[in-house]
Amino acid sequence: MPGLLLDLALGFGIGFSLGLLGGGGSILTVPALVYLVGQSPQAAVTTSLAIVGTNSLVGASLHGRQESLNWRVALIFGGAGMLVAYLAAGLSRLFSPSALLVAFALMMLVIGGLMFSGKTPAPGSVASAPRGWLVSLAAGAGVGLLTGILGVGGGFLIVPALVMFVGLPMKQAVSTSLLVIAANSLAGLLGRLNDEPLDVALLVTFGIAGLIGIWAGARLVRRLPADQLRRGFALFVIALALFLLADNLPRLLA
Repeated sequence: MPGLLLDLALGFGIGFSLGLLGGGGSILTVPALVYLVGQSPQAAVTTSLAIVGTNSLVGASLHGRQESLNWRVALIFGGAGMLVAYLAAGLSRLFSPSALLVAFALMMLVIGGLMFSGKTPAPGSVASAPRGWLVSLAAGAGVGLLTGILGVGGGFLIVPALVMFVGLPMKQAVSTSLLVIAANSLAGLLGRLNDEPLDVALLVTFGIAGLIGIWAGARLVRRLPADQLRRGFALFVIALALFLLADNLPRLLA
């Protein structure tokens, strides 16, 4: 029972972050699965792709009903990301578990720093008109590479990329990001299914709790200052990244 309660709490937290911030699910999922659930880093990456992808797909369907999705950009950006994520999925076998977690932590430090400094777009910001399809292809491929190797759905990478490089307004970027995350996660998962078996019971538990978390986060975000949310979560991401580095870097250098 304690294990089930922990899984429910973690699943809720992952969904809550997606509903509240439009991303962050994979940043939380991989370390949680490794340190709290007890999975290997490789298995955690595979499980993370399934959990975050499912939650994001549900979120995208809700946004699609509000007609805030940019389907053209989602297809181009997401299509490039899916292809690269699938091709890159096998690259994680080239890294040791410690190297994989160190790389994940370094990426978290970069993302956390950008979030805290305000380099990522704030809700309500306005970007220029959508740019050409080549820009969408290149940006989508870059995010897909990280998705395949590190199991990162990419919310905190996709939203800034869609706003700053592709030129989408923030509202469209958040909505479109969820669909792209779902597509990239599916491609990365398909590329890894032969490597690590999925724990179906764990997926169902995380999935149910995650859907409740998405609903709760989406409701709460309307009442809290977006800037404070961004900075608070950034500090959490940075602290978690430092913990991962302290735990795994000595093993990698030994």
